[in-house]
Amino acid sequence: MASLPLTPSSTAVPANLRRQPCSLLPLSSNLKPTAGGRFRRTRPNLSSQLNAAAVDKQESITATTNPKIDYGVVGVHHVGILCDNLETSLEFYQGMLGLEINEARPHDKLPYRGAWLWVGAEKIHLMELPNPDPLTGRPEHGGRDRHACLAIRDVSKLKEILDEAGLEVRLVYVLAGHPYTLSRSGRPAIFTRDPDANALEFTQVD
Repeated sequence: MASLPLTPSSTAVPANLRRQPCSLLPLSSNLKPTAGGRFRRTRPNLSSQLNAAAVDKQESITATTNPKIDYGVVGVHHVGILCDNLETSLEFYQGMLGLEINEARPHDKLPYRGAWLWVGAEKIHLMELPNPDPLTGRPEHGGRDRHACLAIRDVSKLKEILDEAGLEVRLVYVLAGHPYTLSRSGRPAIFTRDPDANALEFTQVD
């Protein structure tokens, strides 16, 4: 009986099934050759992938920003704050915080009662309207709630004013025994709430 050849001839094996040299094998991104000519699978660099995704997202946002949008933004004109009773709120904003009313802003043209209070060159607009936010169950720290921030010169002085008011002030936050909280980051800032539990931040500026 004739013996079979140990090595098949090139004509016996289809060209697309012939063994190719290792150097010609296509390498996937997570297959790396070892010294023995074998391949090992490596973990993908997730950090690099996440960073690349963040860069792509930022580039996408930047690409969709219209550089021609310029309509002259110069600052915040006023902040609207809802209150249940205008007189009670004015006791707080005027009587304790010392904010002055801007008499130049008329109210008879609006279908609700209100008042405009000066905050430096800007204003707070108190509006006597139903408040959709609950009075209870709010975060103790106003920095974790929606809030308006006022820039002031002396946080320690305001702290003294709030300390002196104490439990005599008819404010919601007094019920929990916390008339104010200080900034969690250690910067000179103090948070408090008005009679309708609207959170206010006062941050010290030079």
